[in-house]
Amino acid sequence: MSSKTLFRVGDVSCYLRGRVWYLRYQEHGRRRQVRAGTDRDAVRRLAAEVNTQLAYGIAASTSFEPITIAQLRSGWLEHHENVLRSSVATISRYRTATRHLITFIEAGGVPQKVAPFTAVQAERFVHYLRSLEVSPNGHANASRRRLRDKGLKFVLEVCRTMFNFALKRRHLPPYANNPFTLIDIDRIPVEDAKPFVDLPTEKQCELLMACDEWAFPIIATLMLTGVRPGELTHLLVPDDLDLTGGWLHIRNKPELDWQVKTRNERSIPLHPQLILLLRKHVGIRRSGPLFTRRGVVCSGLPLTGRTRAALVAELNLRVEAAVQAVDQPPRLLRQRHAKNVWRDAGAVRPDKLREAFMKLTAQIGMPEVTTPKTLRHLFATTLQDANTDPLIRNQLMGHSAAGLPSASGGLGMTSVYTHTRPETLRRQLMEALQDHPAVHAIEDRLSRYAAQATRTQNGSSRCSIVAISGPNASDAIAV
Repeated sequence: MSSKTLFRVGDVSCYLRGRVWYLRYQEHGRRRQVRAGTDRDAVRRLAAEVNTQLAYGIAASTSFEPITIAQLRSGWLEHHENVLRSSVATISRYRTATRHLITFIEAGGVPQKVAPFTAVQAERFVHYLRSLEVSPNGHANASRRRLRDKGLKFVLEVCRTMFNFALKRRHLPPYANNPFTLIDIDRIPVEDAKPFVDLPTEKQCELLMACDEWAFPIIATLMLTGVRPGELTHLLVPDDLDLTGGWLHIRNKPELDWQVKTRNERSIPLHPQLILLLRKHVGIRRSGPLFTRRGVVCSGLPLTGRTRAALVAELNLRVEAAVQAVDQPPRLLRQRHAKNVWRDAGAVRPDKLREAFMKLTAQIGMPEVTTPKTLRHLFATTLQDANTDPLIRNQLMGHSAAGLPSASGGLGMTSVYTHTRPETLRRQLMEALQDHPAVHAIEDRLSRYAAQATRTQNGSSRCSIVAISGPNASDAIAV
């Protein structure tokens, strides 16, 4: 081979194949061969750089570890599991999203390794996703439909993040780009998003009137606090409820395998009418979930009325007993038993809450409203209508922490230096909820409860007088 097509720089060989130069060298006992470019002088400088790095035992800038996309997916999910400690639900969503890519590759005609996967294959993957029919809730028996644009973009964004992980771990050649970055995911329009269905004021009133005694405090709390349904079903008495001070605390409970979606704890002021309603709802209970399933008080569940510490102790006992018998990842094992502990404590399941909400919306003639999260949207809209400060809105909604680039609302460092006083938070929320239909509905409901209690008490008194009428009636009444 002539010198025009081959030369060496120390331990690095450079050779020409066609019009492209390649480098060949040994690193940690393994042979490396990488594409270097078409300019001979630039290739010589790169070879000198690599030779110096090899001499000092530094990882060569041109080196990368080729792996398959299946191996990349496994390593990326393990990174979220063991390093970032992402929530189990988040990892499950990532696993489902990347499973579409694995299925696409297994169908054939696409490189299985990370390095050869290009923007052309990424575009073919987009076509594949648009042809998919999926079940919206993931259930095998659910009706299937085409993947919506938001779902398609989520899958592509997850894949883009996974390939960024490959770049950082040097599983892609140094000259390669992320193939999912090159297809401009952010420019894909969302044309078939599920529309948000608003509940007018009269429909909100009808919804509250349709509630029975079990559902009314739940719906009223969702309306007047804007908590997520999952947050509502994991509230504990008295840990998260301060009726004396008038606060509802949304706190992480990692020891019971539950955390806030954004991990951001917050405290929400309670409207005075809601305080009265919750005081009546809680009654004489001093511990356990704030909202329990229908009839749970009389059901005799094994963990009814347990304190938070007692629930944690019970969960630890169940996990310790199951570790030896079940070969399952620790987090999944703890999650499964934590769900059982919440169930045995009588907590409302989020899916059962949704079923109850769907029955109520069907009664008021709006069956298209299918999720309790609609009430969270209404709460945010109420704050907007009242011109509530954006930072306070962010805090009440429990979104990403203020000060982060994605959540600073354009205020930059101002949001970091701003600390909302509790009295300011309460004042602005009370102003926003001043004419809320739920406030008036609670007043009417409590008035009915009081009138019913008065009638019951008067009826009991009359029954007692009739029962003791007779020769000694005057003595009995005097007593």
